[in-house]
Parts: sequence; structure tokens; C-alpha cells
Amino acid sequence: MASQDWIEKDFYKILGVSKDVSDADLKKTYRKLAKDNHPDLHPGDAAAEARFKDISEAYDVLSDAEQRREYDAIRAMGGGARFQAGGQGAGFEDVFSNLFGGGGFQGGGFPGFGGFGGFGPQRGQDLSTTASINFIDSVNGTTVKLNLRNESVSVKVPAGIQDGQKLKVKGKGQPSPNGGPAGDLVVTIKVKPHAVFTRDGDNIRVSVPVTYAEATLGATIEVPVLGGDPVKLKVAAGTPNGRTLRVKGKGVQFGSRQGDLLATVEVMVPGHLPAKAKKLLEQFDAELPDENPRQDLISRAGTL
Repeated sequence: MASQDWIEKDFYKILGVSKDVSDADLKKTYRKLAKDNHPDLHPGDAAAEARFKDISEAYDVLSDAEQRREYDAIRAMGGGARFQAGGQGAGFEDVFSNLFGGGGFQGGGFPGFGGFGGFGPQRGQDLSTTASINFIDSVNGTTVKLNLRNESVSVKVPAGIQDGQKLKVKGKGQPSPNGGPAGDLVVTIKVKPHAVFTRDGDNIRVSVPVTYAEATLGATIEVPVLGGDPVKLKVAAGTPNGRTLRVKGKGVQFGSRQGDLLATVEVMVPGHLPAKAKKLLEQFDAELPDENPRQDLISRAGTL
């Protein structure tokens, strides 16, 4: 829902993007900023915490097509905080309500016309809105509160919900025009991207950097777990870049369903080698069999 922040804050400037930024670039920029400014990396830094909140707020609005259109429209009005109507001052929220049908909620159509035609009491129209939740809340479940026409509505979000799924709250839509039941409130859930984890069905994915030596010789490394302590994971000797290792039971868990943590190995190549390390690596390369690792690729490229 809109607030005075929509006038006072330039969400595009906060994220450092242009007004025509694509959804993909917007998400990429947000994930980097959220990672760099996450409170866990800046304990006790109030400025970093405020910056993180501004970044999250800006992304919540701009990543939602409907809210982004409304935000752009309000900003285009020049930021006037009050309008005059009938000799009375109207606050910003009143103006927004008049423009967008009340509290940012969009009705599902036109109400019926009383009892004309002998149809009897008619059901009220549905209302629709969106609610943004954190990635971890989409996995564990949460409750969100929405302000609907001077009424606070609590919506229970079940564990394991996916981005874009809809929830229905019975009887919280438009009232009937002629004594019938009220419509429903349909809430589309938007899951904020996480700086580290992504969702793959009931599994959670994470990219784990390993050194060249760890991948070649083998090692036991620590892997982060969503909402828990890191776990130890064995990387076998000779593990190639891009191989995915599985940690059972550390994914999405609800009911009888239990996902896993999928850790994809990302071999890190040093950007700079000291002279001694470079010489040792050259000696290592000289000891390897004289093979071209791209020979099979080149051979298959000439086939139909």
C-alpha cells in the first residue's frame, strides 16, 4: 500500500537504477545491494540497517508491476501532499484512495444492480492485492497483516509457499450490493530474493566457492544453511567446477515433504599468483599427461 514514503523517497535512486530498468536487472541489482548491506555483515551499524530497509522497501514496490505503475503515477503528480475538495483539506491517503479505489486494492469488476431481473441477493466482488515476504518466511511460513479499508486483516502464509502463489481470505472482499455474501480477498504472495539462496521446488540451492586445491585434493568445508548453523560437507578429490552436492533434509520442510540443500561447487581461480606459486604451478602442469581437454569438444563440434 502507498504511503507518504512514495512521495518522499526516490526508489530508483535508492537502488541506483534507471526508470526503465528491466525486471532481471532490477533483481540482480537488489540482490547485490542486499548482500552488501545485510545487517549480519554490519552488526551494530544503524546506518547500514537503515540502508538495508530502504533497499528492501524500494525493491518491494518496483518489483511489483502494479505498485510500480501506481508509484510512477504518484511521483509524476509532482509530490503534492494535499488537494482541496469541497473546501476541506484532503490528506494524501484520501487522494490515493480516490485515485486507486481505496487502500491500493483493486476490485474484481462492477457490482451487481440490486435485485433487478429477479436474481435475488448477489455475492460481492472479490478484491485483490499483493503482499511481499522474506525468503525464509516463504520456507517456514508466517502471518502478514494488511490494512483493508480501516480494518486490519491477518493472512496466514503456509510454509513452502512459492513466489506468485495466491491465497484467498473468505468474506473480506466487496460487500454485496443487495444483502448477499461478501466477496473474497485474493492475496498474491511475492517472495523477496535471498542474497545467497534460491528455491528449486522443495530444495534450496546455494553456490559454494572452493579453492583449486580443495577441489583437486579434496576437503571438508562448511556450507551455510537457511535459518540454521552451517553444516560440514565433504568435497571429494577431483571434484569439477559445477558439480552439485546434496545435504539431505536441509531444504524446504512442511508436512510429510522434506527437501534438500543443493550445494553447487564453484572453483575459484586466483586472480594473482605470487612468483613462487606460479613456478610450482608450472612444474605441476609439466608433470601432467600431455592431453588436450578440448579435443573431444572440437571433434563433436563438426558432427551434425
